[in-house]
Amino acid sequence: MTTDSGTVPEPGGSGVEEDVTGGLPVGWVRATLGELGVEVQPGFASGKHNRDGTGILHLRPMNVTRHGMLDTLDARYVVDDSDRRVERGDVLFNNTNSPVLVGKTAWVDSVEPLAFSNHMTRLRGPEGLDGRFLAAQLHHMWSTGYFKSILNNHVNQASVSRKALLDTVIVVPPLAEQCRIVAKLDDLLAHVEAGEAAVEAASEKQQPLMDSILDRCILGLRHESSNESLADIQARSSRKINYRTLRALPVGWVWRVAQDVCSSIVCGSTPQASLMHADAGDIPFLKVYNISKRGFIDFTVRPTFVDRETHEKNLKRSKVLPGDVLTNIVGPPLGKTAVVPADHSEWNINQAIVAFRAGPNISPEWLRFVLQSPYVIGLLTRTARATAGQFNIALSTCRELPIPVPPRNVQDALCQELEISAEQLAGLHENVRSLNGEALELRNALMHAAFAGTLVPQDPDDEPASVLLDRIRAQRAVGAKPARRKRAPRKTSPAAPDPSGRPVPSGTQEALPL
Repeated sequence: MTTDSGTVPEPGGSGVEEDVTGGLPVGWVRATLGELGVEVQPGFASGKHNRDGTGILHLRPMNVTRHGMLDTLDARYVVDDSDRRVERGDVLFNNTNSPVLVGKTAWVDSVEPLAFSNHMTRLRGPEGLDGRFLAAQLHHMWSTGYFKSILNNHVNQASVSRKALLDTVIVVPPLAEQCRIVAKLDDLLAHVEAGEAAVEAASEKQQPLMDSILDRCILGLRHESSNESLADIQARSSRKINYRTLRALPVGWVWRVAQDVCSSIVCGSTPQASLMHADAGDIPFLKVYNISKRGFIDFTVRPTFVDRETHEKNLKRSKVLPGDVLTNIVGPPLGKTAVVPADHSEWNINQAIVAFRAGPNISPEWLRFVLQSPYVIGLLTRTARATAGQFNIALSTCRELPIPVPPRNVQDALCQELEISAEQLAGLHENVRSLNGEALELRNALMHAAFAGTLVPQDPDDEPASVLLDRIRAQRAVGAKPARRKRAPRKTSPAAPDPSGRPVPSGTQEALPL
């Protein structure tokens, strides 16, 4: 646990060793939460939540973000008369969640006391251990995988026991230095967060921009429109789509019904589970999750195969070929669209997907962009019926979908333009991913520096943290509890806090039954 190598180890691990300063900056010590006398208190379960503000706000795992902040945008309240609360200055540790999320930790900065669930643990340190410093260190240990190494796995979730938590070793600088570290982290992380917010704002504009480009090209909005484009289709009728509300297209363009310009429009089917095979087989079998929201087939996600006999017999009506355009008709979300790639000569699809095959008057590329156009796919998704929490679009409605058809040379020119736009936006998407990765690396570097003693200079006049340990040991020797930090007196009628926490960053926070 200790080292004399001159390098500073990451905090974490368990057990007690005599040398508590080896490898640490002057004035620092290493100790378990139990040695430091940290008070550990789990919250309480409640199955009667409300969102109307009745009672007291009840913090749950999803209220601690991946950046170690409390987020009360998704506020749930409970009616409770107990005194099990967290207050300003406490540390809230997520003791139960999915294995990758167990250990998220936040410092409580609420003016009013808050309730907390049994999947959260309240930590209260002694005088001499700053709560913000403790929370930041424990959350850094989560982000570097320490708690994943000591958790207990259960069905669908995992947990860190009270004993494992109390046996967790942290580094403790002098109190004055803890405060300097926290202040420096606040300052530097504010700049990181500003950069992350700017990147997120740019990222959020990418899809609306592509949607706008798609509609402008697919509907010919840069050219003067002509009502002649509506004549043929408005002479037709559809049970679900009102053709009379369609926009007029440019001169030389026409609206056509999908079944008139596609050589086939079919939906898939799903064979018995015993006929589907994971990871390997004769024919790749596509499911909705293989259609990316960004408009391509991603067969790296849980790839499924069927054998050739099943493909040729049971699923012969749902064969698809490279160039076919797929869209999902069961959701949410509805209307994800992609072209079947040439990775395999034949594919098959399940019952939640419809395949459109272009006829002689439209190119597969044009059909792909048409079905990605928010205007056109919106005509289809608005016909969906809700059944048992799912939305479904009928195959017959897909065949009645109106398709804008310009001359072939115009199709080719617009497809080339759209391909260039799509490639440029894909490049921006990769830049965003790269910047997000750099921001995460910068966060981790700052945290490592904070707990290695290199973020702020040491002050020889600071009281060494060993004095804190000696004081706690002396108090225990006479049977006294370690002195706690002073907290503001609790108000008799706490008002609900302002639920204006920072939004949760990318990544799903898991809701657990409480």
